[in-house]
Amino acid sequence: QRHVDIIPLAILSTQRSDTIHLSRTEEKMKDTTTTNDRLKGTEKTAPVESESFGNDEGGDAGHGHKMRHGLGWGKGIVSDVKRTILTHWKEEMTNLNSKVIATSFFLYFACIAPAVTFGAIYGKATNNYIGTVEMILATAWCGIVYALIGGQPMMINGGTGPVLAFSEILYKVSKSMDVPFLTLNAWIGIWVAIYMFIGAVMDLNRVIVLCTRFTDEIFSFLISLIFIINAIGSPFSDVGVIHYFDMNHKAHDAYEDQPLYSHWASALLSLIVFIGTTQVAFLLRKFKFSPFLPSQAWRNTMTDFAVVISILIWSVIGNSFSEIPIEKLNVPSKFAPTFQCCDASCTTSWPNDCYGQTDPFGPRPWVVNLSDLNGKTWVPFMAAGPALLAFVLVFLDDGITWHLINHPSHKLNHGDAYNWDTIVVGVFVLINSMLGLPWLVAATVRSLNHIHAMAEKLPDGTFVSVHETRLSNLGIHVLVLITIFALDVLKLIPVPVLYGVFLFMGLVSLGSNQFWGRMLMFFMQPSKYPVQPYTQYMAPKRMHLFTAIQLFFFAALYAVKSIKVIAIAFPILIALCIPVRIYLLPKIFNEDELILIDSDPNTVKMWIANKEQEEELLLGGEEGGDEDDVSNHDEEEGAIKPPTPVAAVPARRRRVRTVSMPAGHFMFSEQPSALGPQLRPQMVLGGDAVFRRSLTTPASQEEVSQIQDTTLEGMDLAAPSSSTTNRKNRPRPSRAQRRANSCPTQNMMFEIQIDTGMGRMQKPLETLNESVTSSRAPEL
Repeated sequence: QRHVDIIPLAILSTQRSDTIHLSRTEEKMKDTTTTNDRLKGTEKTAPVESESFGNDEGGDAGHGHKMRHGLGWGKGIVSDVKRTILTHWKEEMTNLNSKVIATSFFLYFACIAPAVTFGAIYGKATNNYIGTVEMILATAWCGIVYALIGGQPMMINGGTGPVLAFSEILYKVSKSMDVPFLTLNAWIGIWVAIYMFIGAVMDLNRVIVLCTRFTDEIFSFLISLIFIINAIGSPFSDVGVIHYFDMNHKAHDAYEDQPLYSHWASALLSLIVFIGTTQVAFLLRKFKFSPFLPSQAWRNTMTDFAVVISILIWSVIGNSFSEIPIEKLNVPSKFAPTFQCCDASCTTSWPNDCYGQTDPFGPRPWVVNLSDLNGKTWVPFMAAGPALLAFVLVFLDDGITWHLINHPSHKLNHGDAYNWDTIVVGVFVLINSMLGLPWLVAATVRSLNHIHAMAEKLPDGTFVSVHETRLSNLGIHVLVLITIFALDVLKLIPVPVLYGVFLFMGLVSLGSNQFWGRMLMFFMQPSKYPVQPYTQYMAPKRMHLFTAIQLFFFAALYAVKSIKVIAIAFPILIALCIPVRIYLLPKIFNEDELILIDSDPNTVKMWIANKEQEEELLLGGEEGGDEDDVSNHDEEEGAIKPPTPVAAVPARRRRVRTVSMPAGHFMFSEQPSALGPQLRPQMVLGGDAVFRRSLTTPASQEEVSQIQDTTLEGMDLAAPSSSTTNRKNRPRPSRAQRRANSCPTQNMMFEIQIDTGMGRMQKPLETLNESVTSSRAPEL
């Protein structure tokens, strides 16, 4: 069976439109049956052992809800290394350009700010056993090593809220057990690393493919909203720009003795700096598609450095008002462990546990003493229990983020490495535990912003390509490492500027979330819904019901994460979304609805194509066209004959039906040629207009005369069809009209003629091949 695949040409249009036109009735029936089998998972094909489940060429196998077979113990790791590091490492380490440099500086600020913030919170939660210095050091060394040996270089490691909540609970457990916190943390970290190694060897990551949009979008929306809420003002802490209006905020404590200090003035300036940082970043980000600046290279550079320029501008503005101070980053003055000891035993913390002592004895040792168990030799074995829960947390946090990163819409081509990266993250957890550093996992928002920053997009946000490189990840964390030896420089950056960066990152990652788009539809007029498969083929009530279920789980996740007593159950609730999607939702929604609203784009396209084919079969196909197609099909299946020139093929056999489509789109139809059936492009201009005639290079003088008799000036547009007319009741054009609508020639050029009221504008376009491969494709 021959299947006509959909050819994506989103780079040539501001909207995506994929239309399949099959010219043979028999193939329509075969493809209909095959597509139904595919969508229902009953197609009888030979079992294939896939090495990758996130970037298969034929579809998005990693974003369905059917688990693939395991690859055998350890084979998944070997396959990941071969597919990523051994194939693309050299290319990813040598493709430096201005976008890489700009992204490195942008995400440096996006990584150093959470490191400082999480470090301060870790210090409060663990009595300074883990603090800001430890967080910055862990971020630097893990990021550098991962950029060199990691399998998915677009991923960025960092601290996350769930891991922080686990560490806070672990500190309380260590106090109740009378065991040093760092020792207990180290033993649990050792067990977590062992579990990670076992999971990678057993190819446990294939469970991640059970996550669909239902789970991915809930998790992604949660992380994005955390960034946005923490930037504006968290209701559960004093983090956020709104809290500056509280006179008891800690940012005002240092200026209480100044009689002219006004917390209202400081809060207002902080709010202006916060909004300005976000707004300028978005403004400069749009320069790529603007007419300003001398050339496109200047505009591209302005877009790449948008966030960095905004940070520099508003940092200067924030520091320009000496009489109105605003909060700066609170970083230590020197590089040393945060925990300061009262004496040589280092069991007590200065100054909380040694009143009257003016100076500390010294910082704690960098390497944790695993034998310091306070006589409780059973602790290393007991640690296996809590470590299992920590493993679930780290495994799901990493896996879902990797799943989001490798979504087909991001157009990543260098493959995934779930099993290999599980090994790498396990090593990071092991070493950090031995040094008393925090555990780092895949940071969702920072990773998604890394992809967005390195992507080429259309004005509507559609991804065209992503510059996949290790150099940006390496540059980000080299800058973080340099910061350790220049901590005083960070004190010049106002905290409201970093809040503005957080808001920018959250909004950017939120814009591509389908769950967020459907939430907004609660407040829209139904006739104004955006054109999506689930808005065109699903009843609005059913769509809103699915969104409401997602909203319920999102609210539950946010509540569990925000309540510290139960925050440790966060990974369990995430894991619960998977069986809910597999077993509960199919009882509420039918198969077609779940395909439309919770499936990968390729599956949705197959479903729509199948639907259109069924409608065409019900309408009976073209008038008299089936006999020609069947006879032609029989001829092809017979003895091999010499190729027939295009000019010798009767016009009847070269005819294809052209379907009305939205303006500005390309569609493809199968047409005979000297080399066999080939796909030919057709372009639609005007509102619901039908492509009438292309400017061609005919194969004979007879065809030239025929074309000149039909239309001497190139292209003509049919009258727009009424939007209120039912498609099935639309009057059928005559055979001559349909023959005139065909587009049979091989070498095609497009020519646009538009009546402007002031004369006729005529503009030829490039040939299709040149348009697709040229650098002007996005402009075209």
